[in-house]
Amino acid sequence: MFSKAEATQLRQEFWTTFGRYLRPQLSADGEKVNWINYKTGIKHVYFRMEAENRLARIGIEITHYDTGIQELFFEQFMELKTMLHSYLGEEWEWQLHHTDMEGKTISRIYKELPKASIYNREDWPKLISFFKPRIVALDEFWSMGKYSFDALK
Repeated sequence: MFSKAEATQLRQEFWTTFGRYLRPQLSADGEKVNWINYKTGIKHVYFRMEAENRLARIGIEITHYDTGIQELFFEQFMELKTMLHSYLGEEWEWQLHHTDMEGKTISRIYKELPKASIYNREDWPKLISFFKPRIVALDEFWSMGKYSFDALK
């Protein structure tokens, strides 16, 4: 078991390591990008990567406070589902109106990696191998798909 400070330090070290590893990777549009804090350019739409004690998750989160607007965004992603999955090379989970750990209602499209811990350095290569191709694929998808959301900005 780690102290709170040790756990914070391990998380920070992992994300710093991951960021350095991806730094040379340019976006699909040929630009430098902050992969850890990926900017979609659309308010309330985020690409998130999370690593916890027992699993890792990467996904698209729609966080608008109005669940009706969340649903509009979710439906737009549904229109692009085939395209998204073709970029990802796999099926992801789709969840409309999920309650997050803070009690907020969000919608999300995600993939999980079970049995991987950010607190175990031996799992870091597995975590990096999980996150890297998926965040790069999300970027490739977004390079084309973001224009479908212009009317919802």
